[in-house]
Amino acid sequence: MTDALTRLLTERDWLMADGATGTTLFNMGLQSGDAPELWNVEHPEKITALYKGAVDAGSDIFLTNSFGGNASRLKLHDAQGRVQELNRIAAEIGRDVADRAGRTVIVAGSMGPTGEIMEPMGTLSYSSAVEMFHEQAEGLKSGGVDVLWVETISAADEYRAAAEGARLADMPWCGTMSFDTSGRTMMGVTSSDMAALVEKLDHKPIAYGANCGVGASDLMRTILGFAAQGPERPIIAKGNAGIPKFVHGHIHYDGTPELMADYAVLARDAGATIIGGCCGTTPEHLEKMHEALTTRPRGARPTLDEISERLGGFSSASDGTDGKQPKARERRGRRRG
Repeated sequence: MTDALTRLLTERDWLMADGATGTTLFNMGLQSGDAPELWNVEHPEKITALYKGAVDAGSDIFLTNSFGGNASRLKLHDAQGRVQELNRIAAEIGRDVADRAGRTVIVAGSMGPTGEIMEPMGTLSYSSAVEMFHEQAEGLKSGGVDVLWVETISAADEYRAAAEGARLADMPWCGTMSFDTSGRTMMGVTSSDMAALVEKLDHKPIAYGANCGVGASDLMRTILGFAAQGPERPIIAKGNAGIPKFVHGHIHYDGTPELMADYAVLARDAGATIIGGCCGTTPEHLEKMHEALTTRPRGARPTLDEISERLGGFSSASDGTDGKQPKARERRGRRRG
């Protein structure tokens, strides 16, 4: 039986994902250091509002409030024994919102990194990582998600472990990495490395791509890197709404809704099929993104010069795929978030 996301992808040539979970919850009163996943139980009405904000703005896919819902991260809040409960409730709230939308909306079960370093550089074994992802996946599955959504991964082995966890739960999945270090992930993975990795997995994702990172321009360059590989599966672009700045004691992302609208169209024209926002992306950004994707005609694949002219310059001179150590250069123009 074909999963809901795959069916929707056969009907549409682009889908819009959601925006920022953390930014929205902080705007609702979440405090730094708190576990957002605990709000699934303590403030379900706010999680409903989080999901509904994305749906009302036009999102076809929204992620559950479960990014840090694995045993390793929840242990920081003495909640490692509540993995199944917190993920299930995150999914159940999402299922209810999606089912009331009046159109097909995909509930994607967010699974972020474990927060630990994989062996041999760190202490986290592959089998332990698989166990954590599998446990979380089962909780999300029991709550009714349509698909698992692995995000912000840096290490190839952790991405493989997440894929195995999804396989053990018998669930379709999507997976993104964060390319935040001169065009590479923190652990050195490039866009071409990831494209090759995906095709070698036993349990392949429905779609793959990039999220978070440095800024819209850098993420767009990574998307072009994926597209250059000629992938058979859809590409995901989920960039931050600009660059974070500390303003009056709070982190603020400087990307305007208009900038994110430009980013969304450029991402589509660059080859992305699933387009959303990450940190700093509010429903106001999503509304402009949806309007732009709906009304602006497709254009030619953008060049790097066109990207930097519209979204601002790159944080490094290279995306890492040329084997050279990139040198940072000054950004120009506007930026995401």
